[in-house]
Amino acid sequence: MEADVSEMRNALQSRDSLWRRIQLECQQLHTELLKIKEYKDMQEIQIKHQSSCAQLTEQLENKNTELLLFAESQEHQEEELNKIRNHIYREEQSHCSEQERMKTEISDLTEELHQKEITIATIMEKASLLERQLKMELETKHKLLTKQQLLEFHYQAIKSENTHLKEMV
Repeated sequence: MEADVSEMRNALQSRDSLWRRIQLECQQLHTELLKIKEYKDMQEIQIKHQSSCAQLTEQLENKNTELLLFAESQEHQEEELNKIRNHIYREEQSHCSEQERMKTEISDLTEELHQKEITIATIMEKASLLERQLKMELETKHKLLTKQQLLEFHYQAIKSENTHLKEMV
C-alpha cells in the first residue's frame, strides 16, 4: 500500500509538476498574448498615426495649395489696388489742376465783372449827367419854343394889325 501511495504520490507530484508547468506555460502564453496584443495595439496605433499623418500631410498640402492661391490672389489684388490708387491719384491731380484752373477763371471773371460794374457805374453816371443835360436843353428849347410861339403869335397879331392898318391907309 505504501508502494501504491508512493506511486500515487509520485503520480500526483508528476501531475502537480505538470500542472505547474502548464500554469507556467499558460502564464508565459498569457504574457506573450499580452505582448502580442500590445504589439498589435501599437501597430494599430502606428497605422492610425500613419493614416493621420497621411491625412495631415494631405491637409497640409491642400493648405499650402490654398495658401499659394491666396498669395497669388493677394498679389493680383495688390496690383489691382495699386492700379486703383494710381488712377485715384491721377484723378485727384487732374481734379486739383481743374479746380485751380476754375479758381483762376472765376477770379478772372470776377475781375472782369468788377471792371464791367465800374464801367456800368461810369456809364450810368454819364447817362444821368447826359439825361440832366438833355432835360435842361429840353427845358431851354421848350422855353425857346414857347417864346417863339409867343413871338410868332405877336408877329401874327402885329402882321394882321399891320395888314389892317395898310388897308386902312
